[in-house]
Amino acid sequence: MLEVIAVIAVILAIAIAVVLILAATKPSSLRVQRAVSIKAPPEEIFPLISDFHQWLTWSPYEQKDPAMKRTYGGAERGKGAVYAWDGDKNVGSGRMEILEATAPQKIVIKLDFFRPFEGHNTAEFIMLPQGDGTHVTWLMHGPANFMSRLIQVFMNLDRMIGRDFEAGLANLKTITER
Repeated sequence: MLEVIAVIAVILAIAIAVVLILAATKPSSLRVQRAVSIKAPPEEIFPLISDFHQWLTWSPYEQKDPAMKRTYGGAERGKGAVYAWDGDKNVGSGRMEILEATAPQKIVIKLDFFRPFEGHNTAEFIMLPQGDGTHVTWLMHGPANFMSRLIQVFMNLDRMIGRDFEAGLANLKTITER
């Protein structure tokens, strides 16, 4: 009986060591980027992103927890605007602050996650005129702490977050191409 327990303990220790080693080999930074072409001028898209109140109309994260608590602060829109959320396990809690809003082409947001895991990233929206429309890029980048790298052993964060970015960009496209 003691031999069986010892074998199980060794196998478990090896499995944990393998997971930790795999996590240590993951990149120390995270970058997720998606883009879409929208048949609307950047001047119509920019206000939907630079005003956090407008995110209710297009952001996929707003639909994940209908009971999510939202607070707004700082400037009404653009540089200095602040948005904080506190929700269920699907959205956690966090805070965003617009650091740069260069109308109508670029918005840079400081993005802090507090729960379920702490993380500090930068989100960028870039709107470039393209023919009769706009090429819109949604990008998030930042350091990948060890917990993030551990999660990446089991989940593809680019795919998981990228799906949300694709849904949000599709929503922006639908709203502005009406």
